[in-house]
Amino acid sequence: MNYNFLGNTGVLVSELCLGTMTFGGNGFWQAIGELQQEAVNDILKTAVEQGINFIDTANVYSFGQSETLLGQAIKDLGLQRDELVIATKVRGRMGDGKNQVGLGRLQIMQQLEGSLKRLQLDYVDLYQIHGFDPVTPLEETMRGLEDVVRRGKVRYIGCSNLAAWQVMKANGIAEKQGWGKFVSTQNYYSIAGRDLENEIVPMVQDQQMAILPWSPLAGGFLSGKYTRDNKPSDGSRRLNFDFPPVDQEYAYDIIDVMKRIGDEHGVSVAQVALAWVLKKPGVTSVIIGAKNNDQLTDNIKATELELTDEQMAELDQVSARPKPYPQWMIERQGNDRISGSNWSPNRSAVSQK
Repeated sequence: MNYNFLGNTGVLVSELCLGTMTFGGNGFWQAIGELQQEAVNDILKTAVEQGINFIDTANVYSFGQSETLLGQAIKDLGLQRDELVIATKVRGRMGDGKNQVGLGRLQIMQQLEGSLKRLQLDYVDLYQIHGFDPVTPLEETMRGLEDVVRRGKVRYIGCSNLAAWQVMKANGIAEKQGWGKFVSTQNYYSIAGRDLENEIVPMVQDQQMAILPWSPLAGGFLSGKYTRDNKPSDGSRRLNFDFPPVDQEYAYDIIDVMKRIGDEHGVSVAQVALAWVLKKPGVTSVIIGAKNNDQLTDNIKATELELTDEQMAELDQVSARPKPYPQWMIERQGNDRISGSNWSPNRSAVSQK
């Protein structure tokens, strides 16, 4: 297991992050997973033993049940708090009340208290806004996040599912006021969903932030169990919870290539899909979820898979999409400035084993 710095911080996180969306199964989350305490303890134990120190949850996952199960698992297993990096999120609706949703200062403080109680923790290492709140000024959101950091209940702040301009505006507000800025952005990123590369990836590289990809297997569509001859059927997650959206015919072309490459290495399609994301620029820690230990162990083995440059190029080619404007124009105009030079936007890579 490799460990990378969380953006422009001194915190090292494992290159794989354990996602907890499969914990609980309350409400519509049941389609994703419904693991209860014993199974959650087993999953967390396996993850930690395999070197994962980064765990991601959210208040809305099973409406608090995921946080509760995770907190109890940490206690049951006797894990050392200072050896774990715990992340949770705020934004989604947590009740029927008028103020039980959103990113106002009131909601941030109330929801953080609820998360800490369920997790049985005094603080979280990374507190992330779970999306954009169109009715709350970003100034209020960033001030609310700064307040919980100054109170010692949050170490770092991050965001999820924002557009690049929203991230830059928020961090610009924070910088102007002398507040903490977002150190990470959590976004959907898979070999069948590469939209992130148009705006977010260049921004992250420029700003030295961390990318934390969620759903790297596209909601299980890239797990290897689906092909043109074996499409999602009744009872499958993709039919019961069709998210994130996937262009299936396009994805089947990618799966065909991943299957061949996987056979060459003697590994699963899922490992190839994860290994591709792990090698992409800007990626710090890839979030993986699991319904059982076998699935988790198979996913973790992706860290051992070394795709060749030729295989990465082939996967990039089969999954390529036409670049939208203005990306294609920026690239076209930039050729006479950086082509053949040593210019690079990347921060020097630093990792430890």
